Amino acid sequence: MRVTNRSIFESVKYNLGNISEQLNKANEIASTGKRINSLSDDPVGLTQSLSIQSSLANIEQMQRNIDYGKSWLSASESALTSVDNILSNTKALCVQMASGTAGADQRSAAAETLQNNLDEIVSLANTNVAGNYIFSGTKTDIEPFDQDGTYNGDNNPFAIKISKNATVEIGGDGQAVFGTLFSTLTDLKTALQTNDVSGIQDAMGKLDTHLDDISGKISDIGSKSDRMDIKKNIFQDLNLSNTERLSNIEDADMAEAVMNVSAAQLTYQAALASSSKVMSLSLVDYLTT
Repeated sequence: MRVTNRSIFESVKYNLGNISEQLNKANEIASTGKRINSLSDDPVGLTQSLSIQSSLANIEQMQRNIDYGKSWLSASESALTSVDNILSNTKALCVQMASGTAGADQRSAAAETLQNNLDEIVSLANTNVAGNYIFSGTKTDIEPFDQDGTYNGDNNPFAIKISKNATVEIGGDGQAVFGTLFSTLTDLKTALQTNDVSGIQDAMGKLDTHLDDISGKISDIGSKSDRMDIKKNIFQDLNLSNTERLSNIEDADMAEAVMNVSAAQLTYQAALASSSKVMSLSLVDYLTT
């Protein structure tokens, strides 16, 4: 069967196109370091890669949530520890003022000290992290307490997700956290101002209850923080294992990739050389076939 010049030209063109495509693909793998750069490279591998990337994105989000939550818990622990110290000092003041050796003038002066303590506790109850109030429930943009101790937040503690099916309350319902503390301190101040020893003694008993409550909440914060640390370590391990899996699927063997580029270049050059004789046929030869 006679092979026409047109057929020869088309065959050369087709073969050079295939070899050129192979060279481009080899160059792409070597330059990106990835063996999968499009769906056609490895459909199954690409599907696995996308799934792992989705898992890594979710892990990264959970890690951000945990870091954010840890900052809230740290601020809460610091604030409540300071409140605990102030209440301890207030109780010591009560012991002194409930003594028969204290007089009306001393108790009146102590009322001023108590007011300072009350103001400081209100300030601590209004602690915020980056402008978000941690004791306002879910109303994190609203300052939870007025200066007189009136609560303005809601009763739903702010929570975050730390895994697919787990959440942790990192904020507080200020009303539940501080309870009747402000009322107790206000009554104590009145008792000091009016030289009411019985009122001072009554407040002392209530302060013990508040101290126990605050200590319990500090302990609870510590437990939540420990839980987040455990989750964070788990996510770090998952992140590492998934990154390794993704690398095994996507990454090219660079030594092999460079060798493939060299081989493809040689093949292309050889094809060009062998085709040059055919391509040197005159236009007249091509048109007359």
